[in-house]
Amino acid sequence: MHKQWCIPAVTAEFICFMEDILDLYEMGYDFRYPIVCLDEKPYQLLRDILSPLPPEPGKAWREDYTYERNGTCNLFVIFCPGLGWRHIEVTGQRTALDYAEILRKLVDEYFPEAERILVVQDNLNTHTGASLYKAFDAKEALRIHRKLEFHYTPVHASWLNMAEIEIHALGKQCIDRRLGDVDTLKREIATWERERNQRQVNVNWQFTVDKARSKFQRSYDKLKN
Repeated sequence: MHKQWCIPAVTAEFICFMEDILDLYEMGYDFRYPIVCLDEKPYQLLRDILSPLPPEPGKAWREDYTYERNGTCNLFVIFCPGLGWRHIEVTGQRTALDYAEILRKLVDEYFPEAERILVVQDNLNTHTGASLYKAFDAKEALRIHRKLEFHYTPVHASWLNMAEIEIHALGKQCIDRRLGDVDTLKREIATWERERNQRQVNVNWQFTVDKARSKFQRSYDKLKN
């Protein structure tokens, strides 16, 4: 049986959220209003039972097929396309409190000079300002919330979030092998992140509002009927 993919209906709501994101991406970088893409990825820690054989000339790294599960963790992926900068935060969970702490770091540590941070993210139930009020007292929550402006991708359209591209690169280039503990995972990710940031690797984003209107022209036309 072939897998059935969920193709979202291009409704007025879908178009509204899509154009909002695409319009952001067409803006030039402004340090006062940086665009920051945020996403999450669960990660399964796997520990080798037998030590892998190191690579030899003409032979790839070899692993035994047996391994031990060593729990899970969560990766918060932060990407600023205007700077070609990314940061991956490894947390034990992906609760509202963990998310709220990421928002605090965006405001206080990563973009302290910004007047307002434009956050692109999906509509997971924890991805709202309410999470700040679960993590901090009301005064602190409001202080952080004032510096943030949330922009949501449409349902089933996480591909509009550039952080998804970073997650794909991370998976292919860094965490595509067994990593058995959080410390090793953090060390490997930090090395990957540092090298990528030094080169200011960016996303060659080419999907614009105009291209979206051309691609989904029939859906746009139906909205007027």
